[in-house]
Amino acid sequence: MEAFTVVLWMLAIVLVALGVVGLVLPVIPGPMMILAGLVMAAWAEGFVYVGGVTIAVLVLLALLATGVDVLAGVLGAQRFGASRTAMIGAAAGGVVGMFFGIPGIILGPFIGAVAGELSQRKGLRASGLSGIGAWVGLVAGAVAKVAGGFAMIGIFLMVRLL
Repeated sequence: MEAFTVVLWMLAIVLVALGVVGLVLPVIPGPMMILAGLVMAAWAEGFVYVGGVTIAVLVLLALLATGVDVLAGVLGAQRFGASRTAMIGAAAGGVVGMFFGIPGIILGPFIGAVAGELSQRKGLRASGLSGIGAWVGLVAGAVAKVAGGFAMIGIFLMVRLL
């Protein structure tokens, strides 16, 4: 194996490993890192085993997993009857929460949705329900992101090894 190929494989492994970490830590764009690593691994082998169709499927899965993760908190809040302001609050809370580690990631969308409802003069019950909806959406989005990330790895390995 030539040196360039070894370097590509090492970078691919690092990117996929970081991507797996990013599936649970929102600060790291997990599905996109996994995608970059898998494309790099395919490139290291000259796209002999993993070709354009597989790469296209991996791109679609990465976009889907990322999109669901981003929208899930907002849609969860909406499902629990949140106002538009609460949904914006949930999204903003999710972004701000990323800068405060795991507690911020977990509580950010909840606090943002509650703050949005309270700013609209809604009661504590309605505000709390919106916050719970945002949190449920956050969990659902995280599950979808993890499933998408591991599906990408599984598809790559299946195509590569079979």
